Parts: sequence; structure tokens; C-alpha cells
Amino acid sequence: MKKDFYEILGISKGASAEEIKKAYRKKAIQYHPDKNPGDKTAEENFKLAAEAYEILSDPDKKARYDQYGHAAFDGAGGFGGGHMNMDDIFSQFGDIFGSAFGGGFGGGFSGGGQRRVKGSNLRIKVKLTLEDIVNGVEKKVKVKRKVQAKGVTYKTCSTCNGSGQIMRVTNTILGRMQTASTCSTCGGSGQILDSKPAGADAYGMIMEDDTVSIKIPAGVVDGMQLKVSNKGNEAPGNNSIPGDLIVAIEELEHEFLKREGENLHYDLYISFPEAALGVSKEIEAVGGKVRIKLEDGIQSGKILRLKGKGIPSLNGYGNGDLLVHVNVWTPKSLNKDQKTFFENMLSDDNFKPSPQKTDKSFFEKVKDMFS
Repeated sequence: MKKDFYEILGISKGASAEEIKKAYRKKAIQYHPDKNPGDKTAEENFKLAAEAYEILSDPDKKARYDQYGHAAFDGAGGFGGGHMNMDDIFSQFGDIFGSAFGGGFGGGFSGGGQRRVKGSNLRIKVKLTLEDIVNGVEKKVKVKRKVQAKGVTYKTCSTCNGSGQIMRVTNTILGRMQTASTCSTCGGSGQILDSKPAGADAYGMIMEDDTVSIKIPAGVVDGMQLKVSNKGNEAPGNNSIPGDLIVAIEELEHEFLKREGENLHYDLYISFPEAALGVSKEIEAVGGKVRIKLEDGIQSGKILRLKGKGIPSLNGYGNGDLLVHVNVWTPKSLNKDQKTFFENMLSDDNFKPSPQKTDKSFFEKVKDMFS
């Protein structure tokens, strides 16, 4: 079982953004590979701290983690903050450390300040049916990505001499201060374009169609964003890494079933005779029809709960339920014989409303439905 992100950083759930940042900086400095050469345990702790910070520093990801835990990001297709490598960490979070490691934190293991440039992310929307969400699904989508053209070559940036940074020394009242900034010529990669084939842009990149397989776990919700690592645009340079593919979930409306969290709702309409005599009915459920038996004398507004026939929990805590709402349909027009029958029944005691104390009110039913 994966360790809790708050526990990894040693903070509480109510920690502020600044407290989260300070906690991460402390852990990352403690386990930084420069301070722990060859220590695999320290390297793993370093990655765990970065993974925790990636989620908790983003308000949207933090909210999803607080609600669903690791399941919100641990799809089989490589979603979420997990599986980070050193290049991801140095590329994304190097600016947090300032000069903690010689002013060059963010350069991977090169020690010279050069950082790996990461390509831009791509965003797509994937439409899912209720059946897809209940069962989980693998989708293959076509995306247009920027990739390095075949035959493109890069050379060392002459502005920063391959370091990716420009060092400046200024005199202040406190003495001589040295600062480092990202090289504007190469963007911090330490490399610039040397030669490119025909059809490539000024950075040696071309657009290419790619088919990406996305494994979407059961129980996702509308608006949730999943991440497929390294399936975004590539970046120029021999030392670059691709961006990510961000997948936004769009849930298609079902014809009969309405979703509410992990529960499903179904409106079942029956006639007066069916309500009075009792009846067996087929109703819609995910994956096919389900037959249920209605007792004689069933009242309009009755809610039948079918356990486990709802949406799977992202946290793996089982399925929600299917709630069947019984509605007794009142005919809007009657023929002469029907009208005569009901007129004769107006004074019949058996047709007069006589709710029992055990019969729940509408508000009690709503309360039970949400409990």
C-alpha cells in the first residue's frame, strides 16, 4: 500500500501552501542524491517526496487526493504523480531549492546547473459511457504531437557554454553576490540547433500522429483529469524529455440512469392496477436489465435499494447502489366505465389514504437516500 502523501512530507491535512513547500524542500534536501551518493533508499525517499509535493502543491490535485486518495491518480496507464524519475523532479521543481546545491539544483546528476527541458503538455477530452465508467475501459486515441525530426542535430550553446545558466556577479552593500539565471538563448538546455532536415521548424521539430492507449480505471467522475506521462510534446535538444498527455473525463448522460456519486437512480413508473396487485418488472441497470418484484399495495415514492448495482469506488471500497424510485402513474383521461368505477370507489374505505406510522415522509426518504 502506498504511503500517505501528508505522512511523507510530515505535515497535516490543513497545512498551507507555504508549509507544504517548506516541508518538501526540507525532505528533498535531506534525501538529495548529491548528499547521499549511491544510497538507493535516500533516492527512493527523494522521489516519494517529489511525488507528494506534485499532488499537494496543486489545489485541484490536492482536492482529488483528499477525496479519493491514491486511487485518483493510480490508473494502470501511468496516470498521476507516481512513477516520477529524477529528470521529472529536477525539471519541475528545481527552482524551489535556489542555491542549496551550488546554485545548480535542477540539473539532474550532471552537477553543472544544466537542466533537462521538458516539452509542453497536451490536453484531450475522452467521452465515456456509464458502462465504461462502471467497468473501466481502455481507449486508444490519436493525438498530434511535436517530436524531434529524424536527422536533427544540436550543438553546445555558445552563450552559456552548455551549462544552461548565466552567472552574474554584482557588488552590494553586503559584498559580492553571485546569481544564476536560465540562459535565454537555449532555454536552459545547454544546446541549440545545429542542423535540421527539410520540413522541420526552427527548433528541429515536426508534427506527428501518434496512437496512445489509455487505461481508464472504473469509478472516474466527470471533469476528472488523468495524466499519461511522456505522451505530450517533445522538446528540442538531446537532453530533453517529453511533456505529458492530460486526459479530461467527460461522462455521457445515460438514457435511463442518473448518477449521484457512486449511486445510480432509476425512475420506475407503474399503473394503479400494478401498484394494487403487485407486479414483476424489468428495469435498466448497467450491463443489462434486472428483474425486481414489487409487493401488492406498493406506494408511490417507495425507494428500492439494489445493493452493489452502482458505480465502483475509486478507492476500491466496493460499489454504490442502484436506487429504484417507484412512481404510480395517474391516468390523465378515463373512459365512461373507468370513470364510473372510480366514482364508486370514492366512498370505499379501502381506497381512502391511510398512511401507517412506519411509512416514511418524503423528507425522511431523501435523508435515507443520502445516508
